[in-house]
Amino acid sequence: MVLLVALDESEPGWAALEYALEEHADDEIVVVHVADPNRSGYGEFAHLGAEAMRERMREAASGLFDAARTRATDRGCEITTELLIGQPAPAIVEYALDHDVDRIVVGSHGRSGFSRVLLGSVAERIARRASVPVTIVR
Repeated sequence: MVLLVALDESEPGWAALEYALEEHADDEIVVVHVADPNRSGYGEFAHLGAEAMRERMREAASGLFDAARTRATDRGCEITTELLIGQPAPAIVEYALDHDVDRIVVGSHGRSGFSRVLLGSVAERIARRASVPVTIVR
């Protein structure tokens, strides 16, 4: 089974990785991080330039992936990593479709009530659009 874990800097993101390492240690685990250039701070592109922003995103992802590999190694697991560029939900769903992923594991920020309806969540959009099962970890 090929398991895709969507990782960001949040605690639920790390919880998703921990879940995958614990429950699917014998499966192929692909950890992806999505860099969304549209979420950069106002004026960063103008100030730094597009290439400098892409480099910052790659460096941040590299740090995340190093930490993820360390956690996996500590548990006796191996992972592969992939940096995606774009909006998180569509990028993850498309990657899963293009790479024959069997299941997606993603962290939930635990929004509820009105804020969830108003803001939506990446996890919810992935669960609604993915063609494979999605496990949402809190």
